[in-house]
Amino acid sequence: MTARLSYMQQSPDLFRKVVALSTASKASGLTPAILNLVDIRASQLNGCGFCLDMHVKEAKIRGERELRVHHVAIWRESALFDARERAALAWTEVLTRLPEHGVSDADFAAARAQFSEKDLSDLTFAVATINTWNRLNVAFRNPPGSADEAFGLQRAGLS
Repeated sequence: MTARLSYMQQSPDLFRKVVALSTASKASGLTPAILNLVDIRASQLNGCGFCLDMHVKEAKIRGERELRVHHVAIWRESALFDARERAALAWTEVLTRLPEHGVSDADFAAARAQFSEKDLSDLTFAVATINTWNRLNVAFRNPPGSADEAFGLQRAGLS
């Protein structure tokens, strides 16, 4: 599969702004583990092979346990995630799939029970950011693994 076009070349100013948003989101104070889970789960839900490939490799480089990465798709049945991580995964799902009538009070309350207002706001930006990347990469069909060298992802030892 080849990419349809390079959004980085066609819209460099917008690309840099999304990169800046990603960088700010990663510096928000949320743990790398939660950010990894958010990126992986949203990418799974959106069918974004490029992002899923990238974030699985990033998680491994950052020391995430391999079995936890495999269990992200079945997080509700898995005992490998704590209450805060489960809340982050549930929030990621509801914001990625956006119900027809919006986010319910129950979904908000469940997330709020685990996160401060600041952290929930930061988490929401993280979910919005990965969904933006997913939509760009799905729209333009960036092939999984095509940015490994640029991002140093070959260090993950996954091929």
